[in-house]
Amino acid sequence: MEPVVRDTKGYIGLGLRGMLMGAADAVPGVSGGTIAFMTGIYEELIYSLKQCGPLALSILFKRGIGAAWQHINGTFLLCVFGGIIASIISISHVMVFLLDNYPDLLWSFFFGLILAAVWSVVQHIPKWHAGVVVSFVLGAAIAFYITTITPTSIESTPLIVLLSGMIAITAMILPGISGSFILLLLGMYAPMLNAVKSLQFGTLAIFAGGCALGLLLFSRVLNWMFEKHKILTLALLGGFMLGSLNKVWPWKLTLESIVDRHGKVIPLVEQNVLPSTFEAATNQSSHLTLSISLMLVGVFMVFLLEKLGNKTGN
Repeated sequence: MEPVVRDTKGYIGLGLRGMLMGAADAVPGVSGGTIAFMTGIYEELIYSLKQCGPLALSILFKRGIGAAWQHINGTFLLCVFGGIIASIISISHVMVFLLDNYPDLLWSFFFGLILAAVWSVVQHIPKWHAGVVVSFVLGAAIAFYITTITPTSIESTPLIVLLSGMIAITAMILPGISGSFILLLLGMYAPMLNAVKSLQFGTLAIFAGGCALGLLLFSRVLNWMFEKHKILTLALLGGFMLGSLNKVWPWKLTLESIVDRHGKVIPLVEQNVLPSTFEAATNQSSHLTLSISLMLVGVFMVFLLEKLGNKTGN
């Protein structure tokens, strides 16, 4: 594909999209790739990441920085990832607060957002046949299974941090599969969030290196899938989103948990329940009316994001 030509307003819009992606990636269970897809920049993002490889280095040495920058669609990547980084640094505190104090309300919003995103993806599939259905069901099954895996706890050595970055970033660019949730499964969510909050530059640099390596490798696979099997890929991604809804169901009962070294209780095994069951088991309000309202806000956000993505010069 050819990169989109934008003016200053268009690049500011890219930065805002990046901030939305960063906010989503900070929540275990929500993927920044979902936001990228809904705002119309997903294919360009995958293509631009694919361009960052050996050929880009060859162009850099032979033709200079300007040619290499154009080759990788550098301004696009700078705006998007600048927005993601700024959002993660500034919003991580807010996300932690909301997850600790109002998890049902936060999950309600994202449940509505992702549910509407599934509908959005389905609208891009012109014709359903057996292969498309199988791809959709397979994506849903894989994502659902991932959400049922019990998180582990491992020591955050430099090698583990590097590998965690590679694995998590792969999930972050897949709509429906949350990189933050993958970090949670690996037992690395709390250490990395603390690294961001306390600015542990060494740990963050190793993690960023893992992310860069993961992006360079996996973006090529995704770009090939979009070029050769776009409809099947869309169905697979839509299935990922549908299966991930199991993770973002607002009302959960914690069956198993651990206390990390900072004294924070980390749920390991959770069970989705009805609002009435949640109230009976916890003696807490399910905030049903407000939760449903936030689900509808999430649905409405999808329509706004799609409108933003469909604008000329997106």
